Amino acid sequence: MMKNEGLVLSIDRDDDWPQEITDALILHAANAVSDKIDGTGQIDILLSGDDHVRALNTAWRGQDKPTNVLSFPMGEIDPSGTILLGDIVLARETVLREAEETGISSSHHVSHLIVHGILHLLGYDHQVDAEAAEMERLETEILAGLGIADPYADPPPETEVKPRHADA
Repeated sequence: MMKNEGLVLSIDRDDDWPQEITDALILHAANAVSDKIDGTGQIDILLSGDDHVRALNTAWRGQDKPTNVLSFPMGEIDPSGTILLGDIVLARETVLREAEETGISSSHHVSHLIVHGILHLLGYDHQVDAEAAEMERLETEILAGLGIADPYADPPPETEVKPRHADA
């Protein structure tokens, strides 16, 4: 369990994740969102694989396919006053494939998905255009603070890479 700046993170992972996806990287991305949390918040993060995420996505969202990130909000308060924000699960194969397809580093993509997942835990969503625009604006602002380029910006015209929305 890692704690820093109002966040308590529990990070668990499958063994096959690349070495550059460290707990420190995840904590750094999570802390970039910490000013949106009122008090101390706990988040459990699982770095898993496509098969596990596909099973979760099927069970909870009725979509029989893997996705890059799933968020499971809780919003409960434990006896110590810590807000149990919820769980975030990332799918290794999907995340690494998307990073390669879009030409970004896996560490930047994971950072983006951690920010995206935490915003979902905090109640942000992208089901309607106005909410999507606000969520993307926040993500872009937070990622810029981490030195990560806007994931929603159009790619240069000479490339065929299309930006993907997290959890597409």
